Amino acid sequence: MGGRHRTDELEDGYASSTEPPRRRRSGRGAVLAPLAGSVALAVLLGVAAFVIINRDRGCAGEGIAVRVTASPDIQPAVSEIAERFNKAGHDVGGKCASVTVTKGVPATVASGLAGGKGGATDLWIPDSSLWVANLRARNPQMPAPGASVAQSPIVMVASGSVVPSLKKSFGMASWGGMINAANVANVDGPGRKVRVLALDPSFNAAGLGALLAAAGVATTSGVGQEQLVGALKTLSGSAVRDQDALLSSLGVKGTRAPLGVASEQGVWSFNNVKKPEVAAVPLYPAEGTLNLDYPVVITAKDAAIREAAEAFQQEFGTEAAKRTLRERGFRTPDGKGGEAVADVGGFQAKAPRALKAPDAGTVVKMSQSWSRLNLGTRLLALLDVSGTMALPVPGTGSDRMRMISKIAIEGMRLFPAKSEIGVWEYSTHLDGQGVDFRKTVPVGPLTESIDGVLRKDLLAQKVSAIRAKPTGDTGLNDTLRAAYEQMTKEYQSDKINTVLILTDGAGNDDPDGGVSNEEMLRYLKKTYNPEKPVSILLIAFGPEAAAGKKQMDALAKATGGEAFIARDVLQVRKFFLEGMKRRICAPNC
Repeated sequence: MGGRHRTDELEDGYASSTEPPRRRRSGRGAVLAPLAGSVALAVLLGVAAFVIINRDRGCAGEGIAVRVTASPDIQPAVSEIAERFNKAGHDVGGKCASVTVTKGVPATVASGLAGGKGGATDLWIPDSSLWVANLRARNPQMPAPGASVAQSPIVMVASGSVVPSLKKSFGMASWGGMINAANVANVDGPGRKVRVLALDPSFNAAGLGALLAAAGVATTSGVGQEQLVGALKTLSGSAVRDQDALLSSLGVKGTRAPLGVASEQGVWSFNNVKKPEVAAVPLYPAEGTLNLDYPVVITAKDAAIREAAEAFQQEFGTEAAKRTLRERGFRTPDGKGGEAVADVGGFQAKAPRALKAPDAGTVVKMSQSWSRLNLGTRLLALLDVSGTMALPVPGTGSDRMRMISKIAIEGMRLFPAKSEIGVWEYSTHLDGQGVDFRKTVPVGPLTESIDGVLRKDLLAQKVSAIRAKPTGDTGLNDTLRAAYEQMTKEYQSDKINTVLILTDGAGNDDPDGGVSNEEMLRYLKKTYNPEKPVSILLIAFGPEAAAGKKQMDALAKATGGEAFIARDVLQVRKFFLEGMKRRICAPNC
């Protein structure tokens, strides 16, 4: 044949010796066959890679999101732990668990949960179980706190510049010493040299824990309830919401050395993040302390999310998580700390003795007590200026009027600047028209100016200048009725409303008749409203006081108040503390 020689393609590149050569199939099949093989290989390689990668991550499939809200102090550590958790991959029902962490102030989160607005949180890590105890006391259906993920003891704290002098005047740090220094009635105590600062327990678990620890120690040691109330009252006037603000104020110089409370981790963080000129020094109470315990509270209702949240909770048991927490100033639940709280700068590596945790009822009671003691004061004081008040008090060189005035001034010193106070004098015919009382200073804020003079200063001036009316009788009942009617009409729900009677105890002696003792009691029993209580507090000073005690007690009891007989001026502090203590139990004292 003429033309170009053709060589056929042979199977496997070789010619068969027994069969004629076979021509390969031409067309689309010849092109797709090798392509299909390549695709199959790629798919197999892809599947293998997917399996290998997800085997390393620990899960496959779509994600399941867990929203975590953590207390601001521990949130950075929780975020770091969550990042590792997410990278490792955790299979939950065939899905990958994915954790996001945001910070939330425990008081705010607790308020939201109490109001049924906790839907944005699947797992909550507050700084203390105390928040959960308060929530569950109001709503037993709230989730119980789970295991603790970290720990930080509640400590006392002072600026390093005052620690040496503080130890000289205050001695070893102790809850008992703090109560003694803060007690408003202990005028000659360490409070002259030490100013105790508190964290508002309504917003800080460290503040609430400190009060609970101090109260527990006081009860165990037999400290009177009046002393504790006196301390709480003082602390309520110095309480701050923000822990860093309290720590910053420790460096402010004054006539008294400031002593505060904080979490151990809070002190470490302040020193290492804020870097003050003089570091804050933790002081560990001798009796032991309570701890912030950072519990896990799973609030998610979806079963799959709950399972994922539980998986994340387990992550805190890993050595990596424990190391992260210790590096940031926390202790692990077993009390072990890292280099952050080693024996330097006042920190102690060994965990302080842990006091017994209070039960839920005790926590709620303390929270309520603080709230009641922090209610404002609206008080109208009635000063007896009748003739018997001009009689001398044996052994004092003064008359009864002077002594009662001193009692009034001493008592007013116990009330904070936000209080509203007024004074009336009473005897008989004081205004020339048959009225038995004179409105010396109307009730109003102590910080309010009257004709250019602060009410606080005006009260001191007027009370100091009051003189007895030598020929005056005692129109107590007419005065009390008018005062009680006014205070009831002007009742303020955010304050403790009180009528205070300061007298020599002679009772009602009105020659013009007026309101009788029986009529007065009937009026009070009819008018008193336990939903809007206006109480009567009586303090009598003088030899006739005992004779009038029965009627005094009756007047006080009709309004949920109390009557006292003073033997010296200094006793008045105790009586006012008794009155403050009644705030806690009113109207069921």
